[in-house]
Amino acid sequence: MQDLNWSKLPFGYVKTHYNVRSVYKDGKWGEIEVSDSEHINIHIAATALHYGQEAFEGMKAYRGKDGKIRLFRWDENAKRLQYSARGIYMAEVPEQLFFDMVKKVVELNKDFVPPHGTGASLYIRPFLFGTGPKVGVQPSDEYTFVIFVTPVGPYFKEGFNPVKIAVVRDSDRAAPLGTGTYKVGGNYAASLYGTIKSVKAGYGAPMYLDAKEKKYIDEIGAANFFGIKDNTYITPESPSILPSITNKSLEQLAAHLGYKVERRPVAFDELSSFEEVGACGTAAVISPIGEIKDLDEDVTYTYCKDGKAGPVSTKLYETLVGIQYGDIEDPFNWVTILDI
Repeated sequence: MQDLNWSKLPFGYVKTHYNVRSVYKDGKWGEIEVSDSEHINIHIAATALHYGQEAFEGMKAYRGKDGKIRLFRWDENAKRLQYSARGIYMAEVPEQLFFDMVKKVVELNKDFVPPHGTGASLYIRPFLFGTGPKVGVQPSDEYTFVIFVTPVGPYFKEGFNPVKIAVVRDSDRAAPLGTGTYKVGGNYAASLYGTIKSVKAGYGAPMYLDAKEKKYIDEIGAANFFGIKDNTYITPESPSILPSITNKSLEQLAAHLGYKVERRPVAFDELSSFEEVGACGTAAVISPIGEIKDLDEDVTYTYCKDGKAGPVSTKLYETLVGIQYGDIEDPFNWVTILDI
């Protein structure tokens, strides 16, 4: 195992010891296989390659002060993967198989779970894809489910510090009634144009507006959007955004802490009225947004004027991360401590 600087890890891939796999064939899931290979042998006519039958999840394992390893809401990831599978006609991974494979891969790579206090965690990437050969648009009859892990630092290099976002109107990540609510690779491929455009302009990620009218806020690249005003946590309701488990948790946590919560269409025109805005997701948890630049209209919306995240975002972030690492009480029973 290489010598890792845990506190300076990027959000990137680091080779670990093992990954785990299972194959769906003849109508049933096979045994869990352990592999030390980073490669997959796949048929050239596999539906994943030609018709986009692929879905994935992102989750983390955390090491607490007590040395124990914790998972955060793994059952929600399992359910969302099943939802994505149904959406693009793939075989669903049973919850028990999902958990057994997550536990197995974390146990096999527990040396890569970063120490408590480093700000790092073990990122877990389950993915499901069609491996059966088909020529002609139709679902596969064979699927492979793989989970690999890698230790990671913050998703945005700024960490829990304000990031800059650019509004993108000349591309869409997903459309209403499309695949936007499913965590499938095609949505992320569609977001690359806007992401690269934003980065080239000096911004960390794109803000996507609704595909139909460009009047409402959808997502921040690979994360959900939220805004704070009048003691209220507000996040978009849209038929084309991914239901983030982190965002769902922040809504519950905000209500628990005494804030009002609204999930509703959020007009782009509301940006100037927010006291705080942020992006949230498994990778970043919360990334406070300090600036949103409308490149088309040459208008800048500024937040975090002192260079720091706002008080509500900070409280939500510290509370959620504290629950994930086991530093504070978990009133929602979100955390599963692994017996490994």
